[in-house]
Amino acid sequence: MRDIFDAIQTSAKRIKDAIDVKDIGYSQQENSSGETQLELDIKCDMIIEEEFSKVASIHTIASEEKQHAELLHEDGKYFIAYDPLDGSSLVDVNLSVGSIFGIYENDFGTKNMVAACYVVYGPRVEMVFAQNKAKLYLLQAGDFEFVKEIRLTEKGKLMAPGGTQQNWEKYHKEMIDGFFAEGYRLRYSGGMVPDLHQILLKGGGLFSYPATSDKPEGKLRRLFEVFPFAFIYKIAGGEAINGSDDLMTLGHGHIHDTSPCFFGSKYEVKRVKEVYAKNA
Repeated sequence: MRDIFDAIQTSAKRIKDAIDVKDIGYSQQENSSGETQLELDIKCDMIIEEEFSKVASIHTIASEEKQHAELLHEDGKYFIAYDPLDGSSLVDVNLSVGSIFGIYENDFGTKNMVAACYVVYGPRVEMVFAQNKAKLYLLQAGDFEFVKEIRLTEKGKLMAPGGTQQNWEKYHKEMIDGFFAEGYRLRYSGGMVPDLHQILLKGGGLFSYPATSDKPEGKLRRLFEVFPFAFIYKIAGGEAINGSDDLMTLGHGHIHDTSPCFFGSKYEVKRVKEVYAKNA
């Protein structure tokens, strides 16, 4: 696992450099979801693939920017699914973006997940790596230095509600409005990584991306985004569900499958379960 950890760190440093200097114009290519790719998305995807190709323990990789999984080393045992640059469309307005990694052993799937990681590229470059504990690292003078272990509180104070509100179910909107009526503060940038990072580091709360009328299966991808953050939040003492079920009990049929998702402290996720159970 150490070699993978090192490869992620090297990738992060290279991606930070690419963000600082790379033209972020659109390419002529589309990703697996039919979205036109930014040149920066393609560059970051290439950086991670290059670094992982040097790690003999990695068997297969799957990227949000690739249609199919790719075999790297026959004798490797780890399968890594990653989103090379989540929120890349925010770079041109200088908001934080990130990379997400789900690390699986022997095959993709929640039962095989052994670690997860994400990197935030903002005013500072920070990384959270979760295996037995969720640990925060800060890039300083060219190296990632350990800062602290992350633990969520039982009840938070931040709310990051995703999806277009006009496409929310009525009961979902009422639930979110109820949290705000309790004094929760809105913290939503449009980037999954910075929003979930803020909730982790600022005392807890709830990030939600529900099923909506236009995306009934949710928008966020299981292997690249949903499962890694579910793993991290649960390791940090929080919860992660799809509205009713623990996200870490879900399967997948295709590497680009999506799911509704809710990540947060125990208090907020318990409320989600109660509301969704009444409206099932």
